[in-house]
Amino acid sequence: MSTGAVVLMVLALLLVWGGFAASITFAVMRSRGRRALGGRDT
Repeated sequence: MSTGAVVLMVLALLLVWGGFAASITFAVMRSRGRRALGGRDT
């Protein structure tokens, strides 16, 4: 495998995991915000 392909693979993995972590963080922050408002949505 060439170096360019390896770099591309690592970048793609970082992108996928970054998006995954960002969506999880967003969901946690949203549920915490809801709880801070009094939990009316539950």
